Amino acid sequence: MDIDFDNEIPRRGSNSVKHDGSAAYFGTADLLPLWVADMDFASPQAVTRALADRAAHPLYGYTFYPESAYESLIAWLKKRHHWEVQREWIFMAPGVVPSLFASVLAFAKEGEGVIVQPPVYFPFFSAVTTNRRRLIENPLRQTGTQYEIDFEHLEKCAADGARLMLFCSPHNPVGRVWSKEELTELLRIARRYDITIISDEIHADLVYPGELHIALATLAEPSDKVITTVAPSKTFNIPGLGLSCIITSNTAHRQAIKQAFETLHVSNTNPFSIAAFEAAYRGGEAWLDSLLIYLQGNRDFVYNFVAQQLPAIKVLPSQGTYLLWLDCRKLNLSDVKLREFFVRKAKVGMNPGTVFGKSGSGFMRLNIASPRHVIADALDRIKQALN
Repeated sequence: MDIDFDNEIPRRGSNSVKHDGSAAYFGTADLLPLWVADMDFASPQAVTRALADRAAHPLYGYTFYPESAYESLIAWLKKRHHWEVQREWIFMAPGVVPSLFASVLAFAKEGEGVIVQPPVYFPFFSAVTTNRRRLIENPLRQTGTQYEIDFEHLEKCAADGARLMLFCSPHNPVGRVWSKEELTELLRIARRYDITIISDEIHADLVYPGELHIALATLAEPSDKVITTVAPSKTFNIPGLGLSCIITSNTAHRQAIKQAFETLHVSNTNPFSIAAFEAAYRGGEAWLDSLLIYLQGNRDFVYNFVAQQLPAIKVLPSQGTYLLWLDCRKLNLSDVKLREFFVRKAKVGMNPGTVFGKSGSGFMRLNIASPRHVIADALDRIKQALN
């Protein structure tokens, strides 16, 4: 598709958290906001048309999920991920993060252990701690330029009374797309210690050409306790519409999650999110294919620029997501000073690595889902600030 991802769309004044919310987060609006994980690209035309058509109907009442929405997801997962999902396995939810919180309530009692693998998306921690479950950390192990799962330590964590594991695949923020061998070993350990795995696969569609995301559930045995969360939000840049899916073949697991949501009386039947959900999965594939090529170009541009002109910073190789993990430890700055350097001197707004756990100390997360000249501007600002 001939899509102009280089076109910069002004977002100031749209109540964008990423843009209008930067002043509150960073203490200044005078910076390039490359932090919150949404994209500065227009969503697929199929989505904007569907939203316009729905808005043209002047009644916005209570809405149920049509069978066509389920069918669109089932067809997408089969075509893109070779995953045969049955209609009854799907439970609609108001978002992946609420699904993590609901899953913790459903599958671990107060005081019971829940495993997370830092550095990881920060709601993984709060889903455990705010619900008064016991946080068990299985830090990813950095070997050279790549992160790996420390399976020996994971087995010790599992033996420490863990009931649940929150798994990020592909991984945010380190960009790993897990291999079949790694996923198989993960399932072996979970099976041995009777652990339920919540596999957050919100970035499943955002893997670079040549890489392959494998849905964990496709490798599981019938007795394995695997629950998957997916959404079109990151894939098609519609996170503000708030609709996701929980997928599991286990009826009891679906009921447990449903009950957790019902205790809060959470409603997510928004007519616009439903329209966008179906339109994205039915009509967004060509747009996504073009996006992935553009994002790969952005990723490689950052690789080359940093290697040639920012020797004190290293970019970890990324197999998926539009988020890059920058190793800034050679700058020899405390985490407070590192954040201050990027905000006050470079005037580039990124997520500090420490929000992803203690092992994120000395790192920054860069969102590259913006027009390439914006990314180039950000890197040039960092270069000038270092000089």
